[in-house]
Order: sequence, then C-alpha cells, then structure tokens
Amino acid sequence: MRFVRELTSWLSGAAEADDFPYSPVLAEFHRVGKHFVEKELLALLDHVRAQVTAPAPGPPTPAGRLLRDFLDVALDKWDGRYDYRSYLALRLLRLPCGADDPPGSAEAVHAGGPAAHPDRARRDRDRLLARLVADALAFEEAAAAEATDLLPEDRPGREVVAKRHRLGVRAASPALARLGLAGAAHHPEPAAVLRALAADRTPAGEPALWLSMLPVYVSHDEYLFIRVLQAYECLFAGLVDELRATIAALAAGRARAAADRLAYACRQLTAAGPLFSLLATMQPAAFRTFRQYTEGASAIQSRSYKLMESLCRTPEEARLESPAYQQVPEVRDRVHAGQPSVDEAFRAAVRAGLLTGADVDLVARAMGAFAAAVLQWRRTHHRLATRMLGPRPGTGYTEGTPYLAAVRSIPVFSSVTPDPDPSSGARPSGGSPE
Repeated sequence: MRFVRELTSWLSGAAEADDFPYSPVLAEFHRVGKHFVEKELLALLDHVRAQVTAPAPGPPTPAGRLLRDFLDVALDKWDGRYDYRSYLALRLLRLPCGADDPPGSAEAVHAGGPAAHPDRARRDRDRLLARLVADALAFEEAAAAEATDLLPEDRPGREVVAKRHRLGVRAASPALARLGLAGAAHHPEPAAVLRALAADRTPAGEPALWLSMLPVYVSHDEYLFIRVLQAYECLFAGLVDELRATIAALAAGRARAAADRLAYACRQLTAAGPLFSLLATMQPAAFRTFRQYTEGASAIQSRSYKLMESLCRTPEEARLESPAYQQVPEVRDRVHAGQPSVDEAFRAAVRAGLLTGADVDLVARAMGAFAAAVLQWRRTHHRLATRMLGPRPGTGYTEGTPYLAAVRSIPVFSSVTPDPDPSSGARPSGGSPE
C-alpha cells in the first residue's frame, strides 16, 4: 500500500516534518473514512507521533506543530479520545478546542498579542469563515461534475447542489463584504470571489484547511456537515472575543464601545443564519448513516459556545453541574474561578455610576438585541436537529433533541429582556439593573 511505503520511507530518512507524506495518508482516510482506517496505518501514525513529540531543544517549528496537531486529530479514535472538537479538527484551524487559547484569541490581549488589534482578529475570522464556505461549495461543484471520487456515497442531485451554492454565497457574503472582497460596484460578485478562494486553496498555501477534512465515513453530505460546523465554531470564537471586549469596556465605563461590540456580535450571529439553511439541505438518510460513526462527538462539547454563554451571564450552579458543562471542564473551572460576565459588568457599571441615563439605555438595547439573536439561533438549532434526528438520542451520550428543547429558552442575560425585534433595541427588565 502506498501510504505504508511512503511512511516507512519517511521514517527511515531524515523524518523532517516539512516532508511528511500527508497526501497518501489523507487519501487512505478519505477512501474509507476515519472510522474504518486499518490498524496498520494507525499504528504507523502512532509511531510517527512518538517520534515528533519526543523531547527536543527549543520550541516546535510551525511544520512540527502542524504535524503534531494533524496526528492528534487523525488518531483520536485510536487513542479513545474522539470528541466533537477533534472531529472538527479545531486545533488545526487554530480555534479554541481545549484549555488553551490559540494565538490571536482574546486571551492574547493581556500579552499584547494579535487580539489586542480587534480589526485584525475580525478579518482573520472573516477570512477563515469565507474559505470554509468556499471549500464546501467547491466540493459540491466538483462532485456534481464527477471531478472527484471523494465521499461518493449518497450524492445529491443538481437541484440540491444549486440550492447549496445559493445559500453558501448568502452565508459568506457579509464576511466577504467586510473584507472588501465583494459587495461594492468595483468588486466581483460574491460567487466569483468564493470560486477564486477555493481555487487558491492549495495544500502548500493552506495546509491546515486541507488537513482539517477527515470525515468518519464516505457519505457525501458529511463534507458539508463538517465545514458548516467549523464555520459556526469560527463564529462563536469571534463572539467570545467581542463579549470579552464588551466586559472590558463596561468596566471602564465606555458605553459606546460596549454597545458597538455587542452590536457587531449581534450582526455576526444574525448574518450567519444561512449556514443553518445550508445545513438543512443535508439528506436526512445520509446524515443518519454517517452519524452512526460519530458516537462520542456532539455539539454539547463546543467550548466556544459554552464560553460565549458563560460570558453573557454566569450560569446557575445546576447548569454548571449539568452534562453540558461537564463536557467542557476548563470552561466550568473558569466560571468557578470568577470569570466576569457582561451581565455582571453591566450591573456593576450602573451601581458604580460609570453608566448613567442614556448610556444605560444604549447598552441595554444592545444587550437585548444580542440576546434575541442568541435565542433565535437556539430555536433554529432545535428545529433543524428535530428534522434530522427525530426522537433519536444525540451522539455525545446526550438525549438529543429533548436536551435542545430544554435549554433553548435559558436567559442570555438577567438584567435585560431580549427584544422581540432586535432592530428596535431593548429596555432593562424590571427597572434599574441593580
């Protein structure tokens, strides 16, 4: 087998991370799906990992880190630690997936890292989201044209592919407009930009994106499923940055800055709605086929979502002790350690006189609009899961749609009510937010 020859040759040579034979390894994973990769290959990869993670002087090179992260994702089932975050290869995409926050996240602000420059962090996330959608659409077009043999089972008809293309363009258009790549008279249409982005996605230029597609089976729709979920993780990681910045602005009494951050987060979440519509084009039978092999991976394990939720309002103890937070112990530990929230920061700013009069109303309106957007996202998530799953249990050892039904109305904030029409703002609930 080619992958055995290539890996053996690599190991017997200099074994440089830059020269690792990714292509034959990926080809084998794609041929059968991660769940069905032969033990011979997995054992070889485990041996490679032992080599590249052996103690060495100095920090790992970028190529060494990429290889280590790829092997950790590829070997998650072999290791018995397969979960939602490894399934989506979030570490390869440099999105929060564990106790660490990658360079460029809000955690780096205090060290003066890239997140200290919000415009750059926002552009990075917009670029990643656009490329994820572009790659998903490129795969759909290649499969429809029979230009790829990747994931050949249960391919949809041309009508579905055309619908996916329209929805994908809608989902990516806001990010492309913010990047200045589409939307103005002198720029090409979003669809053309997405095709250019996909054509530019070469292994040499963007290896992390290339390596982050490791489906568990050979069902066509799993490609779309993975890319949309990765896009949502990118979105929620961005919301975490905005909420942390909101808390800092409130602590300094900067009402306009806090409201602007919340408004930006609200627009981001609202504009991402077409991603759910895109996901809804999955064929339920195909989804139920590949999800048999995703047991142990569930969105309940999304660290970015739980960070977002806990930064809005400190969860009650019962919520913190529920399976939702037991699946993300590092987030629960941060809450127990006193992680601040927007809710608390808003109340504290009012009590301290840092926010008064119109400033209180300004921030409350922004909080209410954002809360409404989060609640709408939860309702849509529940409807889609009900359509795809029906009464079946979830894949993260959860009860599935009954869990989503129970948590969809958890208050986002306690100091304001969500606005039924986010465009009109919201008022504080019950008077002064003391």
